[in-house]
Amino acid sequence: MKLVFAGTPEVAVPALDALIASDRHEVAAVVTRPDAPAGRGRRLVASPVAERAEEAGIEVLKPARPREADFLARLREIAPDCCPVVAYGALLPKEALAVPARGWVNLHFSLLPAWRGAAPVQHSVMAGDEVTGASTFLIEEGLDSGPVYGVLTEEVRPTDTSGDLLTRLAFAGAGLLVATMDGIEDGTLHAVPQPAEGVTLAPKITVEDAQVRWSAPALRVDRVVRGCTPAPGAWTLFRGERLKLIQAVPVLDRTDLAPGELSAAKNNVYVGTGSHAVELLWVQPQGKKPMRAADWARGVRIAHGELLGS
Repeated sequence: MKLVFAGTPEVAVPALDALIASDRHEVAAVVTRPDAPAGRGRRLVASPVAERAEEAGIEVLKPARPREADFLARLREIAPDCCPVVAYGALLPKEALAVPARGWVNLHFSLLPAWRGAAPVQHSVMAGDEVTGASTFLIEEGLDSGPVYGVLTEEVRPTDTSGDLLTRLAFAGAGLLVATMDGIEDGTLHAVPQPAEGVTLAPKITVEDAQVRWSAPALRVDRVVRGCTPAPGAWTLFRGERLKLIQAVPVLDRTDLAPGELSAAKNNVYVGTGSHAVELLWVQPQGKKPMRAADWARGVRIAHGELLGS
């Protein structure tokens, strides 16, 4: 089939690579978000998908909005059979959805209808799911509500961050997306409507969502830290400034600390929660690089009974 691939971040690149490598399909063009400012100089930088497509000599389309007349006209000229999508980052209007004969097919990183929305992997980790996965589905106007072509499952490991889990799903999902394109082309794969039960939503995680509440149980604190790593980054307050929490693990045998109370030894830093303590392993003070929590604690000289979060 002739394909137009839509995607933007690094997590979409494995799927693009897999489609380029397929001997059954032609990636005629790529649709991605416009170049965005990045780095200290805030110079415009192309998306990872745009960079990969340009390396492969594939036409790149960067509409500010996918309802723009010039973009829709070019899409109709290319006349794709199908448009696979991975984390494109913009809503597709009816005019765009109507162009490919076999529709737009999204690779979504959850077992639909669970975790519909922008941040399925983060929500899965934060909710304590033991199993998640990826789904390919036909895009409709609703939020991730279209009929499903295929799924795969993936175990959520006890120490997984959302970044760890998303990386595994990106590579496994690339194979699922290619298999879905194959099945659509040869007519062996048909989309099945999602069940009405089991719908959960996964809106974007905000910076406010990533603030750790020390009154919560230690397991909840652990899930928030892992779910918000690498982005937007779990955080708390220390002496009025933000302290990013990169790694923290529950300590089941320590219950002597009040919520948020710090206790620092030579090589360990503990914080009280609503249940038992957590040990901070890696942190990042405001304006500094990530460091071991014990090194940070030695530098700031934590006072007896001092609290995080206040």
